[in-house]
Amino acid sequence: MKLKIFLILVGVVQIVLGFFYLIMPLEFLRLMGHSVPMNDINYPLGMLAARFLAYGVGMFVIARNPIEHRFWIKNMVFIQVIDLAVGVFYTLNGAVSLSLSGFPMFNAMLIAALLWIWRPGQSDAPKVAAQHSAP
Repeated sequence: MKLKIFLILVGVVQIVLGFFYLIMPLEFLRLMGHSVPMNDINYPLGMLAARFLAYGVGMFVIARNPIEHRFWIKNMVFIQVIDLAVGVFYTLNGAVSLSLSGFPMFNAMLIAALLWIWRPGQSDAPKVAAQHSAP
């Protein structure tokens, strides 16, 4: 049950990020403390928003049956590990300050760790199949 709730929470976060990157990308960057780039960056940010939104909605589908969607849970772990690595890289080389990257890096670490710890294993699939076939 905790995994399902957490998957929904992660989905909400993804949808919120997607919404802001789609509707007000430059203002969102400014509000977070980033430097505001030229308007042409709105195009790739809009494409990024599509991925946030799609994966966010997908997390709700995944939450309905995590065992069936183990790949997608592991894929979100992979995304979060990349997010963390990119945060560490750009923080260490001075491109962003820890005050700007710390919270997102903490979130990436937390999401990756909890999804990895709570992910359903191969051994969970037969148990679920047996429960569905029982009279």
